Amino acid sequence: MSYVLRRVGQAVLVLALAYTAAYLLLAALPGDAVIARYGSPELGLTPEQIEAIRQSLGADQPLIVQYVRSIAGFLTGDFGYSVASGAAVSDLIVTALPPTLTLAVLGLALAVLLAVTIAFTATYGAGRALRRVFRGIPPLFVSLPVFWIGIILIQIFSFRLGLVPVIGANPVQALILPVITLAIPIAAPLSQVLMRSIDEVREQPFVAVVRARGAGTSWLLWRNVARNALLPTLTMAGLLFGELVGGAVVTETVFARAGIGQLTAQAVANRDTPVLLAVVVISTVAFVAINLVVDLLYPVLDARLRSPRRGRGASSSPAASGAATAAAERAVDELVDAEVGVPAEVGRAAASPAASPAASEAARGGTR
Repeated sequence: MSYVLRRVGQAVLVLALAYTAAYLLLAALPGDAVIARYGSPELGLTPEQIEAIRQSLGADQPLIVQYVRSIAGFLTGDFGYSVASGAAVSDLIVTALPPTLTLAVLGLALAVLLAVTIAFTATYGAGRALRRVFRGIPPLFVSLPVFWIGIILIQIFSFRLGLVPVIGANPVQALILPVITLAIPIAAPLSQVLMRSIDEVREQPFVAVVRARGAGTSWLLWRNVARNALLPTLTMAGLLFGELVGGAVVTETVFARAGIGQLTAQAVANRDTPVLLAVVVISTVAFVAINLVVDLLYPVLDARLRSPRRGRGASSSPAASGAATAAAERAVDELVDAEVGVPAEVGRAAASPAASPAASEAARGGTR
């Protein structure tokens, strides 16, 4: 319980610091959004009318007053009003958020699928040449900009091959190229981390033990190696959410999709500070929430993180230590035998000192 409370407290602190930093940076930007929107001579507004607009938006208040009011508004769900359109920022976010969430979720799912395929083929693929080719794919994917991937996919699959229409596409067709564009840069670091984790786990002694007891390659990969290599990849997936949001902004701009990305681009062009602040805060909340979920999943996925600590009054006598060691060895033997499917009695008989020299020699040969 203390672990959960500590992580939640850290998440709240990160949110507060991110909100303050975003507010100060946006306030320090040069220019005046009210003047940029309403100061055009074509509108014919007098200085008094522009000042009235400034007062209605609260832009005439001191910075600290605006900061406190914005915090109170965000805590109650009131994001203010857009300087460019005058619409409520909450309404703009509600309209733009579902398409972006759909794109982000599908892009992350495809990125995970690509990363798992690349990593497993690069480590357990048939043939050294195939493994080398797949190990060279992640560096290539990392070096490709998101906008360039989108443009190339449009040129090939829409203009040249005509497989995916650009104009008049249905909702499913409109998602194909943006999802691929978003998934490729995300899959590269995920596959690199997963490959490195698989290589490290394969060198662990328990892998040799499980293999010596008759486990096949597929069993060893899915039941032992992949499960232990998951944690670093899960951490990287949480950290890559920020890149996922940034990629969504560029992807929606390239494919002219309505969403948070297009809303952000328009807000930057119009110096619409309330919209920009709302987008930054929502992205930060999502990023912190995902990383909090990843942190809380660690004890669920790794039993070592939830094992109770030994008390101070635990016995430290040699007899007790020897008994504990023997019990631990028997538990490990039974666990490994259960994983491989070998009866525990056979495993203990093969490992006992009374076993025949031939059996011992066979066991050592199998371990090699």
